[in-house]
Amino acid sequence: MKEESVGLIIGVSIGVVIGLVLAIFAFFCHRYHRKRSQIGNSSSRRAATIPIRTNGADSCTILSDSTLGPESPIKSDRHGMPFWLDGFKKSSSSMIPASGLPEYAYKDLQKATHNFTTVIGEGAFGPVYKAQMSTGETVAVKVLATNSKQGEKEFNTEVMLLGRLHHRNLVNLVGYCAEKGKHMLVYVYMSNGSLASHLYSDVNEALSWDLRVPIALDVARGLEYLHNGAVPPVIHRDIKSSNILLDQSMRARVADFGLSREEMVDKHAAIRGTFGYLDPEYISSGTFTKKSDVYSFGVLLFEIIAGRNPQQGLMEYVELAAMNTEGKVGWEEIVDSRLQGNFDVKELNEMAALAYKCINRAPSKRPSMRDIVQVLTRILKSRNHGSHHKNSLSATDEVFIDTDQLENKISVTDHRREESLDSVAEVYEV
Repeated sequence: MKEESVGLIIGVSIGVVIGLVLAIFAFFCHRYHRKRSQIGNSSSRRAATIPIRTNGADSCTILSDSTLGPESPIKSDRHGMPFWLDGFKKSSSSMIPASGLPEYAYKDLQKATHNFTTVIGEGAFGPVYKAQMSTGETVAVKVLATNSKQGEKEFNTEVMLLGRLHHRNLVNLVGYCAEKGKHMLVYVYMSNGSLASHLYSDVNEALSWDLRVPIALDVARGLEYLHNGAVPPVIHRDIKSSNILLDQSMRARVADFGLSREEMVDKHAAIRGTFGYLDPEYISSGTFTKKSDVYSFGVLLFEIIAGRNPQQGLMEYVELAAMNTEGKVGWEEIVDSRLQGNFDVKELNEMAALAYKCINRAPSKRPSMRDIVQVLTRILKSRNHGSHHKNSLSATDEVFIDTDQLENKISVTDHRREESLDSVAEVYEV
């Protein structure tokens, strides 16, 4: 009897121990599966939010989704997602993840560019070629120089940035190629070349005044999107007429984000940009901000008005004229002579007054790109309502645009994603 009691106690004890072991095992299994689930969720979020390393600091880049038709000559991995060159996979933090952009096959681009002989431009990081694809689409292919370490980083940054930026006033990136040691960016191809080619070329007719104001508004909308629509905000850093491309309808798009960065600053970095367009505050402080882009845009506005190159004394010309106009009216003396007097005086004075605000030495007194879009939109609305004043307006009829007092009530920027592949370019400037 006593032996039976001992056996019962031992049996119960063993059962309790086994039960505890099973309970502990179940607990850890539950925690393990829960942790795996959390990792999976965070991984799916990281597919849309990917860190970019810029000037030694990390920021987040929100990538856009994109779809591709069955005719596009692209390569995919076995999971249906674009894959990247092994060299990038081995570069740890600089590795470019799937961006949602299609990867074009090297052999297709080689054939489309006649073995890379159709050069149409030379960028800071390599040549640009015209490519006529077998599908019928025409694109611009930017081949990154293989001897530039900085260029390789630029490829990384450009794919990450441009893969998520979509606006009708930006030159959209539509694909890439990372094969055979070559890094290429594939862009929408513009039919009417650069704004600079129309302002200075003897081949093209002079841009009419009726086109110059809408072009200025298109550029402003593209930059306003970069500053306020992109997440995080993007500063262009190299706004100039050769970086403004025109499509077949003469709509302007902002191009060349090779120098673009998020809204981050390295005060020890070398001065970058194009002489004549650089913000004096940036040159002295090394700090590039949105208002530095505004300054460059102001120079571009005067370039559109005067048809004179900023690298050939445009701003000295403007300052001399400003001494007589006080930044308000009387800007007729700087108007492009190729217009032969065919311009609207009221629009001219309004646009020049706005441009003069943009180049204020004090960044805080410059308007924002949103304010600029509103002013240029109002100018065009006045035109459409019939209040056109050709070159007969008296200089005593003052027009003064004070953008510091603008009310931010109207959002005029179209942030819709518009990817157009119907444009064809004869000149693509980078």
